[in-house]
Amino acid sequence: MRFDDHRVVITAAGRDFGRTLAIRFADLGAEVFLSARSLAAAERVRDEIRDRGHQQVHAYACDLTDPASIRDFASGVNQRTDRVDILINNGARYLHGPDLQSASDADVVDTIASGATGTVLTVKNFLPLLLNSDKPDVVTMVSACGTAGHHRSDAHDAFYAAKSAQAGFTEILSKRLRPQGVRVISLYPPDFDNPDPLSKEWESTPREAKDALTAQSLAQCILFAVTQPRDCFIKAFHFEQV
Repeated sequence: MRFDDHRVVITAAGRDFGRTLAIRFADLGAEVFLSARSLAAAERVRDEIRDRGHQQVHAYACDLTDPASIRDFASGVNQRTDRVDILINNGARYLHGPDLQSASDADVVDTIASGATGTVLTVKNFLPLLLNSDKPDVVTMVSACGTAGHHRSDAHDAFYAAKSAQAGFTEILSKRLRPQGVRVISLYPPDFDNPDPLSKEWESTPREAKDALTAQSLAQCILFAVTQPRDCFIKAFHFEQV
Protein backbone atom coordinates (compact mmCIF):
# COMPACT_ATOMS: atom_id res chain seq x y z
CA MET A 1 0.00 0.00 0.00
CA ARG A 2 1.68 3.18 -1.23
CA PHE A 3 0.50 6.79 -1.64
CA ASP A 4 3.31 8.20 -3.78
CA ASP A 5 0.87 9.96 -6.10
CA HIS A 6 -1.37 11.33 -3.33
CA ARG A 7 -1.55 14.80 -1.85
CA VAL A 8 -3.08 14.69 1.61
CA VAL A 9 -4.35 17.54 3.79
CA ILE A 10 -4.75 16.89 7.52
CA THR A 11 -6.17 19.34 10.05
CA ALA A 12 -5.09 19.41 13.71
CA ALA A 13 -1.98 17.37 12.95
CA GLY A 14 0.22 19.00 15.57
CA ARG A 15 -0.39 16.20 18.09
CA ASP A 16 -2.32 13.04 18.89
CA PHE A 17 -4.14 11.24 16.07
CA GLY A 18 -3.58 13.99 13.51
CA ARG A 19 0.17 13.67 14.01
CA THR A 20 -0.17 9.90 13.74
CA LEU A 21 -1.93 10.21 10.39
CA ALA A 22 0.61 12.70 9.06
CA ILE A 23 3.48 10.36 9.92
CA ARG A 24 1.72 7.30 8.50
CA PHE A 25 0.79 8.92 5.18
CA ALA A 26 4.27 10.40 4.77
CA ASP A 27 5.87 7.03 5.51
CA LEU A 28 3.72 5.57 2.72
CA GLY A 29 4.90 8.15 0.20
CA ALA A 30 2.20 10.83 0.26
CA GLU A 31 2.88 14.52 0.03
CA VAL A 32 1.39 15.86 3.27
CA PHE A 33 -0.02 19.31 4.02
CA LEU A 34 -0.59 19.47 7.76
CA SER A 35 -2.04 22.16 9.96
CA ALA A 36 -2.22 22.93 13.64
CA ARG A 37 -3.67 25.80 15.60
CA SER A 38 -0.15 27.17 16.06
CA LEU A 39 2.44 27.18 13.30
CA ALA A 40 5.11 26.04 15.75
CA ALA A 41 3.18 22.84 16.51
CA ALA A 42 2.70 22.11 12.81
CA GLU A 43 6.38 22.75 12.10
CA ARG A 44 7.45 20.36 14.86
CA VAL A 45 5.58 17.52 13.19
CA ARG A 46 6.84 18.58 9.76
CA ASP A 47 10.41 18.44 11.05
CA GLU A 48 9.84 15.03 12.65
CA ILE A 49 8.66 13.70 9.31
CA ARG A 50 11.53 15.30 7.38
CA ASP A 51 13.98 13.76 9.84
CA ARG A 52 12.58 10.40 8.71
CA GLY A 53 13.64 11.17 5.15
CA HIS A 54 10.35 12.45 3.75
CA GLN A 55 10.79 15.96 2.38
CA GLN A 56 7.35 16.42 0.78
CA VAL A 57 5.62 17.73 3.89
CA HIS A 58 4.39 21.26 4.53
CA ALA A 59 3.23 22.98 7.72
CA TYR A 60 0.52 25.62 8.17
CA ALA A 61 -1.27 27.39 10.98
CA CYS A 62 -5.03 26.94 10.94
CA ASP A 63 -7.46 27.94 13.67
CA LEU A 64 -10.66 26.05 12.86
CA THR A 65 -12.73 28.61 14.77
CA ASP A 66 -11.55 31.40 12.45
CA PRO A 67 -12.93 31.49 8.87
CA ALA A 68 -10.07 33.71 7.67
CA SER A 69 -7.51 31.25 9.04
CA ILE A 70 -9.19 28.37 7.19
CA ARG A 71 -9.21 30.38 3.96
CA ASP A 72 -5.51 31.22 4.43
CA PHE A 73 -4.72 27.53 4.96
CA ALA A 74 -6.50 26.52 1.75
CA SER A 75 -4.87 29.37 -0.14
CA GLY A 76 -1.43 28.39 1.14
CA VAL A 77 -1.92 24.80 -0.01
CA ASN A 78 -3.19 26.03 -3.38
CA GLN A 79 0.05 27.94 -3.87
CA ARG A 80 1.93 24.63 -3.73
CA THR A 81 -0.44 22.31 -5.57
CA ASP A 82 -3.33 22.39 -8.00
CA ARG A 83 -5.12 19.43 -6.41
CA VAL A 84 -5.83 17.64 -3.15
CA ASP A 85 -6.59 13.92 -3.22
CA ILE A 86 -7.48 13.33 0.42
CA LEU A 87 -8.79 15.86 2.93
CA ILE A 88 -8.84 14.58 6.52
CA ASN A 89 -11.00 16.57 8.92
CA ASN A 90 -9.29 15.53 12.12
CA GLY A 91 -9.57 18.80 14.02
CA ALA A 92 -12.22 19.47 16.66
CA ARG A 93 -11.79 20.72 20.20
CA TYR A 94 -12.63 18.20 22.90
CA LEU A 95 -14.51 19.50 25.94
CA HIS A 96 -14.88 17.36 29.05
CA GLY A 97 -17.69 17.50 31.56
CA PRO A 98 -21.11 15.84 31.72
CA ASP A 99 -22.50 18.88 33.53
CA LEU A 100 -23.79 21.50 31.08
CA GLN A 101 -22.96 24.27 33.54
CA SER A 102 -19.33 23.19 33.88
CA ALA A 103 -18.10 25.00 30.75
CA SER A 104 -17.90 28.71 30.08
CA ASP A 105 -19.85 30.27 27.23
CA ALA A 106 -16.56 30.88 25.46
CA ASP A 107 -15.60 27.20 25.73
CA VAL A 108 -18.97 26.16 24.31
CA VAL A 109 -18.64 28.53 21.36
CA ASP A 110 -15.05 27.42 20.67
CA THR A 111 -15.95 23.72 20.82
CA ILE A 112 -18.90 23.95 18.47
CA ALA A 113 -17.13 26.35 16.13
CA SER A 114 -14.03 24.17 15.73
CA GLY A 115 -15.89 20.90 15.23
CA ALA A 116 -18.96 22.02 13.31
CA THR A 117 -18.31 25.32 11.53
CA GLY A 118 -14.63 24.51 11.11
CA THR A 119 -15.36 21.24 9.33
CA VAL A 120 -17.92 22.80 7.00
CA LEU A 121 -15.64 25.68 6.06
CA THR A 122 -12.60 23.45 5.61
CA VAL A 123 -14.45 21.27 3.10
CA LYS A 124 -15.91 24.34 1.40
CA ASN A 125 -12.52 25.97 0.94
CA PHE A 126 -10.71 22.82 -0.17
CA LEU A 127 -13.46 21.56 -2.46
CA PRO A 128 -12.09 23.25 -5.62
CA LEU A 129 -8.76 21.46 -5.08
CA LEU A 130 -10.51 18.17 -4.39
CA LEU A 131 -12.50 18.49 -7.60
CA ASN A 132 -9.22 18.81 -9.51
CA SER A 133 -8.29 15.29 -8.35
CA ASP A 134 -9.26 12.08 -10.12
CA LYS A 135 -9.48 10.31 -6.73
CA PRO A 136 -10.92 12.80 -4.21
CA ASP A 137 -11.80 11.63 -0.70
CA VAL A 138 -13.04 13.57 2.31
CA VAL A 139 -12.40 11.73 5.58
CA THR A 140 -13.89 13.06 8.82
CA MET A 141 -13.06 11.91 12.32
CA VAL A 142 -16.47 12.29 13.91
CA SER A 143 -16.85 10.33 17.17
CA ALA A 144 -19.22 7.89 18.78
CA CYS A 145 -20.63 11.07 20.34
CA GLY A 146 -22.05 11.90 16.91
CA THR A 147 -24.09 8.70 16.84
CA ALA A 148 -27.77 9.05 17.68
CA GLY A 149 -28.50 7.81 21.19
CA HIS A 150 -24.89 7.56 22.31
CA HIS A 151 -24.46 8.47 25.99
CA ARG A 152 -21.39 6.65 27.31
CA SER A 153 -18.89 9.49 27.03
CA ASP A 154 -18.10 12.06 29.72
CA ALA A 155 -17.68 14.68 27.00
CA HIS A 156 -19.51 17.96 27.45
CA ASP A 157 -22.87 18.52 25.78
CA ALA A 158 -21.24 21.06 23.46
CA PHE A 159 -18.87 18.36 22.16
CA TYR A 160 -21.86 16.10 21.51
CA ALA A 161 -23.48 18.99 19.64
CA ALA A 162 -20.39 19.59 17.50
CA LYS A 163 -20.04 15.92 16.63
CA SER A 164 -23.73 15.58 15.81
CA ALA A 165 -23.34 18.54 13.46
CA GLN A 166 -20.37 16.86 11.76
CA ALA A 167 -22.43 13.69 11.35
CA GLY A 168 -25.30 15.56 9.73
CA PHE A 169 -22.95 17.49 7.45
CA THR A 170 -21.07 14.44 6.20
CA GLU A 171 -24.32 12.52 5.71
CA ILE A 172 -25.73 15.04 3.23
CA LEU A 173 -22.31 15.80 1.76
CA SER A 174 -21.85 12.15 0.79
CA LYS A 175 -25.02 12.20 -1.28
CA ARG A 176 -24.44 15.59 -2.87
CA LEU A 177 -20.78 15.08 -3.83
CA ARG A 178 -21.04 11.53 -5.17
CA PRO A 179 -22.12 12.70 -8.64
CA GLN A 180 -18.83 14.62 -8.79
CA GLY A 181 -16.83 11.55 -7.79
CA VAL A 182 -16.00 12.70 -4.27
CA ARG A 183 -16.21 10.01 -1.60
CA VAL A 184 -17.14 11.14 1.91
CA ILE A 185 -15.98 8.76 4.63
CA SER A 186 -16.76 9.23 8.33
CA LEU A 187 -15.35 7.44 11.36
CA TYR A 188 -17.27 7.16 14.65
CA PRO A 189 -14.78 5.83 17.21
CA PRO A 190 -15.25 5.73 20.98
CA ASP A 191 -12.27 6.74 23.13
CA PHE A 192 -9.21 4.96 21.76
CA ASP A 193 -5.57 4.36 22.62
CA ASN A 194 -3.18 6.54 20.64
CA PRO A 195 0.44 5.48 21.22
CA ASP A 196 3.21 7.53 19.69
CA PRO A 197 3.79 6.10 16.20
CA LEU A 198 7.53 6.70 16.65
CA SER A 199 7.70 4.73 19.90
CA LYS A 200 8.02 1.04 20.71
CA GLU A 201 4.43 1.11 21.99
CA TRP A 202 3.20 1.49 18.41
CA GLU A 203 4.03 -2.16 17.74
CA SER A 204 3.40 -3.55 21.22
CA THR A 205 0.01 -2.01 22.12
CA PRO A 206 -2.48 -4.86 22.76
CA ARG A 207 -5.06 -5.23 19.99
CA GLU A 208 -7.20 -8.17 21.09
CA ALA A 209 -10.99 -8.31 21.26
CA LYS A 210 -10.94 -7.41 24.95
CA ASP A 211 -8.78 -4.32 24.37
CA ALA A 212 -9.74 -0.74 23.60
CA LEU A 213 -9.68 0.44 20.00
CA THR A 214 -6.27 1.70 18.87
CA ALA A 215 -5.02 4.46 16.61
CA GLN A 216 -3.30 1.76 14.58
CA SER A 217 -6.66 0.20 13.69
CA LEU A 218 -8.30 3.56 12.99
CA ALA A 219 -5.48 4.56 10.66
CA GLN A 220 -5.76 1.18 8.94
CA CYS A 221 -9.48 1.75 8.36
CA ILE A 222 -8.73 5.07 6.67
CA LEU A 223 -5.95 3.60 4.53
CA PHE A 224 -8.23 0.74 3.52
CA ALA A 225 -11.15 3.00 2.59
CA VAL A 226 -9.20 5.41 0.42
CA THR A 227 -7.47 2.64 -1.53
CA GLN A 228 -10.70 0.97 -2.66
CA PRO A 229 -11.83 1.17 -6.31
CA ARG A 230 -13.77 4.32 -7.08
CA ASP A 231 -17.09 2.49 -7.23
CA CYS A 232 -16.67 1.55 -3.55
CA PHE A 233 -18.11 4.30 -1.36
CA ILE A 234 -17.49 3.30 2.24
CA LYS A 235 -19.68 5.85 3.92
CA ALA A 236 -18.90 5.25 7.59
CA PHE A 237 -17.02 3.14 10.13
CA HIS A 238 -18.82 2.46 13.42
CA PHE A 239 -17.07 0.68 16.27
CA GLU A 240 -18.16 -1.36 19.27
CA GLN A 241 -17.15 0.17 22.59
CA VAL A 242 -15.42 -2.02 25.18
